[in-house]
Amino acid sequence: MGQIIAIVNQKGGVGKTTTAVNITAALTALGKRVLLCDFDPQANATSGMGIHKGKCPANIYDVIINGRDAASTVVHTRYGDVLPSGSALAGAGVELAELENRSYVLKEALQPLAASYDFLFIDCPPSLELLTLNSLCAAHSILIPVQCEYYALEGLSDLMATMRGVKRSLNPTLQIFGVLLTMFDGRTNFFMQVAQEVRRHFPGNVFATVIPRNVRLAEAPSHGLPVTAYDRSSRGADAYQRLALEINTKRSGL
Repeated sequence: MGQIIAIVNQKGGVGKTTTAVNITAALTALGKRVLLCDFDPQANATSGMGIHKGKCPANIYDVIINGRDAASTVVHTRYGDVLPSGSALAGAGVELAELENRSYVLKEALQPLAASYDFLFIDCPPSLELLTLNSLCAAHSILIPVQCEYYALEGLSDLMATMRGVKRSLNPTLQIFGVLLTMFDGRTNFFMQVAQEVRRHFPGNVFATVIPRNVRLAEAPSHGLPVTAYDRSSRGADAYQRLALEINTKRSGL
């Protein structure tokens, strides 16, 4: 059974989609079977994996709203498999709200796929609403990217409160898989202080690997490539390859 991990943070610009794309590619390169479910209406993870989002015959919206078979919607790439997203997903929250099982639609869609993969990552939208709630109900655990900046912990209390509510009433086995420090610059004391504060708030849950600020990471999506394919020798590529090893080891120990 594959490990379903929601990559979530309601604060935008923290490296959530960058992490989703690059960890999918890095684990695939290790020989793991990986599916990336793009559950963000912006569909940046879809394009970041080299898929033209406007040319997909179907996407995750068709799966959760129109009942399309998820397996037939998966797009295979050399960097991992993708359940693509599209702009129609932006209105799915309203349509889901009318359903009796509205919190479990994504879970029901992904369950038949779980046995075919080692990892299933969900790239969540940057908000705490019904799409994200579906992701939390579908996932075994969450991975939280946290940008190394002054407001790093702002809003995380809301995320933790949401997670506790989900555990209490909807998904009692949900846990934190790990907290990932992103956009890190170790040359300044400030970044080191932020990292120390995050580790204090999440003892034992922060990955040893940190993701540096790196121009190649910023450039890769415009080419429709993970950074490991765009510039394998870059600091960003090296960091995500080390993170993949750490994630694989952590999963093996669960």
